[in-house]
Amino acid sequence: MSEVSQWQLNIEHERTPLLDLQLKGKRALVTGATGGIGQGVARTLAREGVAVVVHGRNDKEASRVVQLITSEGGRAFAVLGDLSLDDAARAVADTSIAVMGGVDILVNCAARYEQMSWMESSPDKWLDMFNHDVLSMVRLVQNLAPAMKASGWGRFIQIASSSALEPGPSGPDYSAAKAAVMNLSVSLSKDLAGTGITANTICPGPIMTDGFEKLWRGIARERGWGDEWPDIERKIVTEILANPTGRIGRVEEVASLIALVASPLGGFINGANLRVDGGYVVGVH
Repeated sequence: MSEVSQWQLNIEHERTPLLDLQLKGKRALVTGATGGIGQGVARTLAREGVAVVVHGRNDKEASRVVQLITSEGGRAFAVLGDLSLDDAARAVADTSIAVMGGVDILVNCAARYEQMSWMESSPDKWLDMFNHDVLSMVRLVQNLAPAMKASGWGRFIQIASSSALEPGPSGPDYSAAKAAVMNLSVSLSKDLAGTGITANTICPGPIMTDGFEKLWRGIARERGWGDEWPDIERKIVTEILANPTGRIGRVEEVASLIALVASPLGGFINGANLRVDGGYVVGVH
């Protein structure tokens, strides 16, 4: 049995945590939680006893994730809103506080992803990218921080990307926006010094989401790699996205780290940028 298969088996069959993260009773808003990493984070936190707001922009998809979490014994609520708008972001924060009685943990997963070349990506597109991927986080932090300060405890966790540390020739606006996310988390952690609130960034590398698989299946067809995913994944990590671990990461691996950082046990992790990339980014930091 491969490492990945054994790991997936453990995830599916071992529901009793070996380590109590002391998260029971906490309340989390997870943005962009209708799919991908956001959905995985919402499910993982709910399994640890956290009440979760599943944020998205599609009612059907948000309701699907809520039903999935409740079917697993968790508590979840759907809250919709466009975080690129001041009033809508404020409404998401206020509604989340109202349905759960407060928000202890904010996980900023929502983001726009578009790979364009330098010459295709106009200044207006750069502005739009920063609005969706950076200012959306700023809006929620500013709306939720006062109540967290009053309670003396809180967690702000921002999702960036390995491209923030190792940008490629395409998608310069996305990579720059994610680098800004890393920067704002450090600044925020210093601003919140002594309040009991931490701020951190998680930088995933290549992670197996539905969007990732769809993208690479298309590339595989163009390159003649075949249709079997194990073969495609092997080609990806040997020819394009090489990493020392030799595979693509799984959503649950990112979500597990986020659960630790969000927990009381992660209280001394602050102002950090934590990579979950199998060693994809080369460097010492």
